[in-house]
Amino acid sequence: MAESSYILMHKRTPVADLQIDTPTGTISAVGRVHAAEHVPVGIPVKKGMIDRAALNAWWKGRAIPASRSGIQHALHELQVPATEILLEKCLGLSLSDQYWICPADSPITWDDINFFTHPFSDDVGNILFGQGSTSDRISLMSPDNTSDGWLKKRWTILDGKRCLIKGGSGATQQEPYNEVIASAIMERLGVPHVTYTLLYQEDYPYSVCEDFITAETELIPAWYVMQTRKKENHVSVHQHYINCCEELGVPNIREAIDQMLVVDYLLVNEDRHQSNFGIVRNADTLAFLGAAPIFDSGTSLWFDKPLSLIGNTAHLTCKPFKVSHEEQVKLTSSFAWLDLSKLDGIEDEWMELTRGSLFLDERRRAAIAQALRERITRLGQIAHSGTSASSG
Repeated sequence: MAESSYILMHKRTPVADLQIDTPTGTISAVGRVHAAEHVPVGIPVKKGMIDRAALNAWWKGRAIPASRSGIQHALHELQVPATEILLEKCLGLSLSDQYWICPADSPITWDDINFFTHPFSDDVGNILFGQGSTSDRISLMSPDNTSDGWLKKRWTILDGKRCLIKGGSGATQQEPYNEVIASAIMERLGVPHVTYTLLYQEDYPYSVCEDFITAETELIPAWYVMQTRKKENHVSVHQHYINCCEELGVPNIREAIDQMLVVDYLLVNEDRHQSNFGIVRNADTLAFLGAAPIFDSGTSLWFDKPLSLIGNTAHLTCKPFKVSHEEQVKLTSSFAWLDLSKLDGIEDEWMELTRGSLFLDERRRAAIAQALRERITRLGQIAHSGTSASSG
């Protein structure tokens, strides 16, 4: 069996010795633990040993998902059999956290190679976008190897800033527009968020956002936060997440979750899964700084529904705490912060944003504008009636 020896690193701190099976890209053995406090959040460490299955799941979760649009063609171009193999090629480096793998006995350091302060190859991003590589020898040192999600996306450096460019899907290509209007809604409401702008390439819309993680911070997805303690049967997922955050010392988590529930209700977000919200910590001190700003809100506003179903909520799914948006928004502990008058005219902003789109015709644009206004009105009624619960 072909194996390679590595040290799992957290920035400059050695965490544990690893063996990686080269043909599959999976962790075949976990050796000595050097710094248990730096083991990724949510990965069990018992009697000085890391749970290898849990660490493997975390490692494989860093890879591009097999569901990514166009990934099979990209893997063929890259001459790589599976996305997990790409992880080893870029040493697991990411623009979401500070974990990486250092080849055993290698002198390289985080300061030598991290993507926050060093340029990275465009080859993988170009291939993921169907553009092919501009060089004969493809470089796999790219944060695109560790990007999550099913939509076409790539990292790039714009004016010295690490930015994520993300496409849309289907006939409407609506997700980029949704990201931008979601930014506008949260800006008006004073909700911490990642700001998205619109970019057109060959008439196709893309959303662009700056990385909200820096060389000093990291994102810990909600899924891993919820693994930090056992969930009791009588405790809801919503309350369990809040309990986990409070036990970790994450400040103001209930308020942040309230804001996320309200925004996702307004947007009828169908895919707020446990990997696209979470918390941010300082990677050096391990102090938890707070909830991550709200990001990744594109799968909303009836993005994949036919015109006849826009405004209809019967066919919509909901995550992460309830299956119905009407039920989930009732988990909001307080609406005292919410001033819906700040959203006056947001429909006009939507119409202006989508003007000239080759994918959204006039009827669809107008239907979404009307449905959004109705959504705001309905939320006002919910907030006024006091149907929220203090806990979930």
